[in-house]
Amino acid sequence: METCRVLSIQSHVVRGYVGNRSAVFPLQLLGFEVDCINSVQFSNHTGYPHWKGQVLNCSALEELYETLKLNNCLKYDYVLTGYCRDKLMLRKMVEIIQELKQLNPNLIYVCDPVMGDTWGGEGKMYVPEDLLPVYRDEVIPLADVLTPNQFEAQLLTEMKIASEKEALASMEKLHTFGPSTVVISSSDLGHSQALIGYGSKISSANGAKTQRIKLEMPLIKASFVGSGDLFAALLLAWTHRHPDNLKLALEKVISTMQRILQRTLDAAKGMIAEGETPTFKELELRLVQSKVDIENPEMCVKAVELTS
Repeated sequence: METCRVLSIQSHVVRGYVGNRSAVFPLQLLGFEVDCINSVQFSNHTGYPHWKGQVLNCSALEELYETLKLNNCLKYDYVLTGYCRDKLMLRKMVEIIQELKQLNPNLIYVCDPVMGDTWGGEGKMYVPEDLLPVYRDEVIPLADVLTPNQFEAQLLTEMKIASEKEALASMEKLHTFGPSTVVISSSDLGHSQALIGYGSKISSANGAKTQRIKLEMPLIKASFVGSGDLFAALLLAWTHRHPDNLKLALEKVISTMQRILQRTLDAAKGMIAEGETPTFKELELRLVQSKVDIENPEMCVKAVELTS
């Protein structure tokens, strides 16, 4: 059986694990060939006190893509995109994905619409606001799988999410934009010891049938960078292996995430004095050390299928 090939367009850092550095290794471990286009190349992620690097511009992206085309190297089964902060670049990505879908009508586009998050109870965008309508009107209609967090889902739908009913309604609206699978990767609808995630999948065989999933994740009390990129990559992999079972796919994704994040936090605590708080430097994801967990996750969470 031919190996699936993924085109991943994301950020890249020399040190640490965000963007392609966070996504490519687990995808390769799970059997995918991955071609990478780095939207930025930084020394490290921007949570550090200092960072420098280069930003890929539209002409450079087009040059890379057109040369792949000249070499007849555009046979992809999946496209994965993450952080992008330039409107022109985002629109160029739309053109590329449209062409790749014409070349392969079965191509699946997994979109992580990285725009912002909630910090200290307040939502904040960390990309320019003019990217929001491009995501909503041009990018997401192309997506097959969409992975917003709670804040991003609220931005895209212009709906408040303060209850499970509102989370489900938000996913229903996101389905109308185009994606057949929508996963709200995290929300604050849980309690002090847990986060809640939601998933919704419209059956390709019967558009009227929707599978809705709720998953409670034990809260690991630390701030990690790159975990969203890892989540989207794992979701791509496990929904590929379990295309008709979103519940099982999400259980494997979150079980893997729990092991990696806990291992990362334990290692970080071992690097600092007692009572100190780990910095982003200590909290770089321990992906290499988690190889076994990525390949064969030991199930530690259980999702529930919602009936209404």
